[in-house]
Amino acid sequence: MNTASVIKTPIAGCMRWGRWGAGFSTTEYLRMIEACLENGITAFDHADIYGDYTTEAEFGAALQEKPSLRAHLRIITKCGIQMKTENRPAHQIKSYNSSAQHIIRSVEQSLENFRSDHLDLLLIHRPDPLIDPAEVATAIELLKQQGKILQFGVSNFYPHQVETLMKYTRIEYNQLEISILHLPPFTNGMLDHCMQYQIVPMAWAPLGGGILNDDSHPRFRSIISTATQLAEKYGTGVNEMLLAWLHRHPSGIIPVIGTTKIERLIQAKNASGILLEREDWFRLLMASTGEDVA
Repeated sequence: MNTASVIKTPIAGCMRWGRWGAGFSTTEYLRMIEACLENGITAFDHADIYGDYTTEAEFGAALQEKPSLRAHLRIITKCGIQMKTENRPAHQIKSYNSSAQHIIRSVEQSLENFRSDHLDLLLIHRPDPLIDPAEVATAIELLKQQGKILQFGVSNFYPHQVETLMKYTRIEYNQLEISILHLPPFTNGMLDHCMQYQIVPMAWAPLGGGILNDDSHPRFRSIISTATQLAEKYGTGVNEMLLAWLHRHPSGIIPVIGTTKIERLIQAKNASGILLEREDWFRLLMASTGEDVA
């Protein structure tokens, strides 16, 4: 029977690998997957909607070229958003769907896309106002019994939404926006809740979703200046410093690195070995907020 351990290393975010970004060919997908594995990056983050419902299948086509790779990687995908696109003509508007029927159908489609008999981790992509936690749990437990998913979690859920679902099924991950430029999870109870219930927080846009490359952003100069000074102290780079800042939090934040460059993923792997001193963590926090802690 398939089993899965907790994901602890940086995750390769695949959203921009296909139509929504680089437009990788099958050969380029395969080259990127192999480069990730060679550098100890074994988990790959997807969602059914990426590339207007095309990226999963493109990734799967690459794996089909070399099926032996599947045993060495972990596939994460998400469902629950219904996008209006030519690839889903039945969708009249963008909406959410967390019904058991939709979850099961989405998993079956993802398995077909990836040419795989199981998903390592399935996440519900967004909180659905019409979510029925008992119905979700019925679908998840069935899929686990069938060996089609190994682990289950959520994405962008607030603590009260996680707790409601937790009454019916186990939640192992919550994928949230967390970065030096997006601080609410540090103070609104999200990360505290993860620690309380041993839920692993994954950080999407852990480097600010590209904002840290925009020198017109009001906090850009202070953050980059402080990160540069600290990078010199720790003998590393600015990106590594900003990811180490996330790793320093006791909740065990795992960054999802949405890049098409293997160099960025290697930086993320290196950052996981940097332990920031406590005052240095607060230096970066102050650079982001523009003020001392109260």
